[in-house]
Amino acid sequence: MVHRPKPRLLVLLMTVLLGTASGLAAQGTPPVTLERIMSDPDWIGNPPEEPYWGDDGRSVYYERQRTGEDEERKDLVRLDLETAKTTIVEDKDRGAVDARGGKFSQDRTRKVYERRGDIYVKDLKTGAIRQITRTGAREESPQFLVGDTRISYRQGWSFYVVDLATGLVTQAADLRLEDDPAKEKEKDYLAEQQPRLFDVIREKQEKEKRQREEEQAEQRADPTRAPLPWYLGKDVKIETAALSPSGKQLVLVTYPKPDGQKPTKLAQFVTESGNVETEEVRAKVGTEAPVPHSVALLDLEKHERHEVELSGLPGIGEDPLGLFREAAAARKAAAEATPKDGKDTKDSKDEDKKDEKKPRAVEVLGVAWSDDGGRVAVQLRARDNKDRWMGTLDEKGKFTLRHRLTDPAWINWAFNDFGWMRDNETIWYLSEESGHSQLYLVSDKTGKARLLTRKGSYEVSDPLISRDGRSIYYRANHDHPGSYDIWRIEVASGRAEQLTRLGGLTAATLSPDEGRLLLLHSSVTRPDELYVQDARAGAEARQITNTRTPEFLAVEWSVPEIVGIPSQHGAGPIYSRVYTPEGFDPSRKYPAVLFVHGAGYLQNAHAGWSNYFREFMFHTLLTRAGYVVLDMDYRASAGYGRDWRTAIYRQMGFPEVEDLKDGVAWLVANKSVDRKRVGVYGGSYGGFLTFMSLFREPELFAAGAALRPVTDWAHYNHEYTSNILNTPELDPEAYLKSSPIEYAKGLNKPLLICSGMLDDNVFFQDTVLLVQRLIELEKQDFETAIYPVERHAFVRPSSWLDEYRRVYKLFEMHLK
Repeated sequence: MVHRPKPRLLVLLMTVLLGTASGLAAQGTPPVTLERIMSDPDWIGNPPEEPYWGDDGRSVYYERQRTGEDEERKDLVRLDLETAKTTIVEDKDRGAVDARGGKFSQDRTRKVYERRGDIYVKDLKTGAIRQITRTGAREESPQFLVGDTRISYRQGWSFYVVDLATGLVTQAADLRLEDDPAKEKEKDYLAEQQPRLFDVIREKQEKEKRQREEEQAEQRADPTRAPLPWYLGKDVKIETAALSPSGKQLVLVTYPKPDGQKPTKLAQFVTESGNVETEEVRAKVGTEAPVPHSVALLDLEKHERHEVELSGLPGIGEDPLGLFREAAAARKAAAEATPKDGKDTKDSKDEDKKDEKKPRAVEVLGVAWSDDGGRVAVQLRARDNKDRWMGTLDEKGKFTLRHRLTDPAWINWAFNDFGWMRDNETIWYLSEESGHSQLYLVSDKTGKARLLTRKGSYEVSDPLISRDGRSIYYRANHDHPGSYDIWRIEVASGRAEQLTRLGGLTAATLSPDEGRLLLLHSSVTRPDELYVQDARAGAEARQITNTRTPEFLAVEWSVPEIVGIPSQHGAGPIYSRVYTPEGFDPSRKYPAVLFVHGAGYLQNAHAGWSNYFREFMFHTLLTRAGYVVLDMDYRASAGYGRDWRTAIYRQMGFPEVEDLKDGVAWLVANKSVDRKRVGVYGGSYGGFLTFMSLFREPELFAAGAALRPVTDWAHYNHEYTSNILNTPELDPEAYLKSSPIEYAKGLNKPLLICSGMLDDNVFFQDTVLLVQRLIELEKQDFETAIYPVERHAFVRPSSWLDEYRRVYKLFEMHLK
């Protein structure tokens, strides 16, 4: 039975929801309503996206969402830096304007790039553009080959080389997912018998074999012919392939075709047919065996394949999950030994059976060729995600280790960038081995590594090597975990200097002459805008776009303080955004709301525009209604280093809830918050933590709203969950400890659950299972709102509005 508010309270709620605050107009600022906050974000103004420099450095380009249209419909805008004039590039002209990205010739006079699946070469001196392909297929991965007279590109898994002088197109490598016709097929008795008994059969087979060999010999000998294809077999798939800039070698990564996949069925109830329809979506954690990658180096000139042997990787034969595996085997043995129907089910033949130790499955994270094509680096990761290796291959495919990173929890999804310096013998890479992502160099000649950036409690990301190789530009939160600026470091001396001082969130690209920076920057109350700055310390950043609407700019948004809340659990400061009502009076008591961000590994207590922009605006509405709001970067959040990230290993929902408790205590001590009138809400991982808080700490919050929430981690995906909790079969204790459904008995405060029925990330099944559990536990103060046409991230304003009306109503009912 759902708790019903008293009639007087209902009148108050309707007044607030429809008018949002009757006295707001008198405060001299436009009203902030749920209807406006949750409407199509066009009203805020569409920010610049994917910015890049024009090839001559005199203009910049960016994409911008078309007002009132589908998310996929974006304009390409050209901004002239001298006149500040902006021009929308017409569709018919897009092939004639400067394109994003691409690869340059060694002398920087030409650029090759892909646009909409076709390949182009631009002369940077004259501006002339030459289209190389115009096909219905997709051509991609273009590059100049050594000498700058040829380019290469890939179509499907065939690689082509174009001679720019003659226009001749040569197929460099033809990768086929089929068996070699010359390969001996397995034969049964009759197939073996026929050529032995009958000359006509034997002669036919010999003739066919001879013809194949002669054709291949002729094809090898004739330089005007395409090279022989590479038959990879019908039981494998290609993960990636990378052609050397020399055009002579190719790194090939394959994996066996998955067997026994177990996708989940997702039901759709609102359909064009009027019938319930289903679609297949991702499998659940641990339901499919890890698929190993295989690496080969193909010598394209000699048509020789060299398999890369990975069994010698240090630690590859170890089993970091061995103790869990042994415990799982013991559980299985005990279960099999349990008598059923009076019979012992244990098979005596299995008593002496021992699992053979196999090398751990490995995946390839990336392949990087040096500019001269003479060296190639490969980065690998164990499928259990406890190890990362980076090394180089010689001409026969022998792997030489250059770096190993080991983590007893899991290797980060981020900070795996690596590549070659301009000297073609030094590799740069990012590593969290110091506790925070830092930049390292290692020589492929000597194997000697050195830390380039200084150790510290900050994270380095997005390295960009200067053209001469003497400097590296990077992004770092050096001065504060929530403030990101651009830095440059000299490779020889290790001297680093801060180039930008915008704070907030800042990302950069270098101008063609490397003299300026194009910056994409946001602050707490302002979404992304573009700035241009000279690439030197102390230079001023000049704003060149202003895409906010007058309506958005007219609102006095609540500006949060960013504070480090002391941890009572030894974690250090917990950085948080604190929103305080205007005219805050410390002599009175306030209700409060804790917002819990999603994704787990995500940063939200930073000085930039939040991904949760609707929630940011909702927090202004809450503060105007008299609430204090707290938004915490609990343990597991991004931006704070390895230990903060991995604190949740095998215990999701425990360190984070401790941090939320510290947040509530801080609000009571510092913001005059009434401990009994604190609510909590969040989506996805935030919904999960809302559950864990209400179920495990029933007196911490007075009410909570869990949006698109995880209720049982055994239903989530493998890539994310297995890193943190291993798999349910190996480590059931971690899943029991970390899944809210196991603690549902603890609920004794009002709970709102909101879920999209088409959610293919956190399945709607999660909500259904928890609701059934709550029903069986005879819980009363919970209600569920379902959204039949929404996936994980809602797209319809009506759904957003309905959801947040319910959240707001929940807090008004139980915190005021």
